[in-house]
Amino acid sequence: MTEPSIFTRILGGEIPGEILAETDRVFAIRDINPQAPLHALVIPKTEQYRDVTELAAGDPGLLAELVQVAKELAVEHANGEYRLIFNNGASAAQSVFHVHAHVLGNLPEDRLVGF
Repeated sequence: MTEPSIFTRILGGEIPGEILAETDRVFAIRDINPQAPLHALVIPKTEQYRDVTELAAGDPGLLAELVQVAKELAVEHANGEYRLIFNNGASAAQSVFHVHAHVLGNLPEDRLVGF
């Protein structure tokens, strides 16, 4: 049996975290190392999916719900404008292998780099 992820432990109250939003299947917390005024993580409550590719293949509805919660956070905290980032794999800076999306909003002008 594997240990629960840090996100599951935050959701369970074992580790402190600021929950910004919650549905039956998804929750959002403030990132502990923010890269923008709004930097939240949107996370499925299930640990079943390690990354966004697995989530998209296994439960597209849950992925859509995750994106909807990201949008709602941006509307509430960043005038509806946001960057949504999924790190997929260790070499792409994924450090917790419980799928999650980074929602960044209100980015300073010097951080507005297009891709």
